[in-house]
Amino acid sequence: MAAGESYRDFVLDQLGLLGGATARAMFGGYGLYHDGLFFGLIWKERLYFRTGPETRPRYESAGMEPFSPGGKVALRNYYEVPADIIEDSKELAAWARLALDASVAAASAPKCRPARLRPRPGAPRRRSGRGARR
Repeated sequence: MAAGESYRDFVLDQLGLLGGATARAMFGGYGLYHDGLFFGLIWKERLYFRTGPETRPRYESAGMEPFSPGGKVALRNYYEVPADIIEDSKELAAWARLALDASVAAASAPKCRPARLRPRPGAPRRRSGRGARR
């Protein structure tokens, strides 16, 4: 068993009180799901949970950093879970429930769509494709 798999199994075992948590391989790590809802990830033997405006300060006050797979761009919606929380299965389940709540809130939030551009009345129509003039 590879090191990543043993850590994945440890995290899933610690999440046992949550009930029904699963992990799927993705991009060299694992995505964590509960009832089909993505709420966390495991990357390089570190656990990250989904955060929201209400829960993010909890991670920041513990000195945890956002998920940054390449070291350049940080995904501020996912923060590393403190080691002492991972070791305590009851606390970990509580933090996982908050991560699930943040995932539900994000999934139900209205998506912003850019306004559809419409040509001005009387403006010439643009042609594209093979018959377009250059």
